[in-house]
Amino acid sequence: MKDVLKAIEERSSTRGYSDVKLTEEELNTIIKAGLQAPTAANRQEIYFSVVDGDNPLLKEIHEEMLKGRPNGGQSFYYGAPTLFILSGPEDFYWSAVDAGIAVENMSLAAEGLGLGSVILGCIKDAMTGEKKAAFNEALKIPEGCVYLVALAVGHKAMEKTPHEFSEEKNVFRI
Repeated sequence: MKDVLKAIEERSSTRGYSDVKLTEEELNTIIKAGLQAPTAANRQEIYFSVVDGDNPLLKEIHEEMLKGRPNGGQSFYYGAPTLFILSGPEDFYWSAVDAGIAVENMSLAAEGLGLGSVILGCIKDAMTGEKKAAFNEALKIPEGCVYLVALAVGHKAMEKTPHEFSEEKNVFRI
């Protein structure tokens, strides 16, 4: 497994995956990384739905996502063999922040395992729209909870250079 700073440096959004499924060990490592993320007041209110990439539910979510959009493109999860859907209480102010921390832990764990990942928010309208109740039921999202963010994970079928950044532009030392 990579050193955490190396994983941060080398991680980039993967938008192409092989058909190789994740092993139970890989799945469990990524789930554990999400569960170990800190949460506000230690509420531990983030839930994880693990979906196989070939589950027909993902096609239905994709079709719902496309309503009102001009083009379909490829699948929203880029054919990854595994998708993690994170949810949390709709009425807890910090749930979105906590889910963001968890999904980054998971993404870095995937990178550390030599896997690719991409953090996804693009299905929010589909997940909170008219099919919200059906999607929540299918994904076992607990009552009172909502979709927050998703993570596609798999073996990379492409390489991508991590994005460049500018400390001068984005960091203010006061």
